[in-house]
Amino acid sequence: GAILALVVVLVGGILPTQGIAVAILVGLLVGALIGTINGLGITLGNVQPFVMTLGMLGIARGLAYIYTGGMPIPVLSKPFLYIGNGYFYGVPLPALLFVGLVLISALILRYTIFGRYIYTIGSNAEAARLSGINVNFYKTMVYALCGLMCAVAGILYASQLAVAPPIAGEGYELDAIASVVVGGASMSGGDGGMFGTFLGAAIIGSLSNILNLTGVSPFVQKLAKGLLIIAAVMIKGRGRKS
Repeated sequence: GAILALVVVLVGGILPTQGIAVAILVGLLVGALIGTINGLGITLGNVQPFVMTLGMLGIARGLAYIYTGGMPIPVLSKPFLYIGNGYFYGVPLPALLFVGLVLISALILRYTIFGRYIYTIGSNAEAARLSGINVNFYKTMVYALCGLMCAVAGILYASQLAVAPPIAGEGYELDAIASVVVGGASMSGGDGGMFGTFLGAAIIGSLSNILNLTGVSPFVQKLAKGLLIIAAVMIKGRGRKS
């Protein structure tokens, strides 16, 4: 969520003077760079992943507030706004982009050496290292890709809402965790897939929309998502034992 916020404000700030192409390129590069820093801190710096990403959350969010002074930046470029609000043969462009990224990711995970190495490292990093896999490199690449996807989400966020606030993406971490857990991914690694994650994201998104439409308090929504995460992990754990 914090990487998304930093990309959102950078794109919003650069767009009026440098144009769409430069703003998007900078956003993507910044997202990938932050992800790479996370990966290097974890692999070379031996920082525990939760601590490293939590620290970067504070850094990225702080930079977003510093860059904007705490004020939202209006996004007025109509061609840029079309990215998040346009349609292609009646289908929203963000939906097409989302499905396209899901399919590409699924193909990479299932049919490429890179994808197989990711599963292998998730299952047993030490065994992967002894097998000759450069574990640190592939871990860092995964974090870089994570940052890049956060940047894509940030670009769509700014385009859809026509505003770039530093508060963007707050609480998105919980939604991301809930999506992959509900989608069947193992928190210990080595198990999960894009189709399950896609369904998990759809379930979480639908749950949020239903709760919003029925007027449920945002505070209760957070409670519901937290309970859903715990329930999904418990069900998966019992399924493994059986």
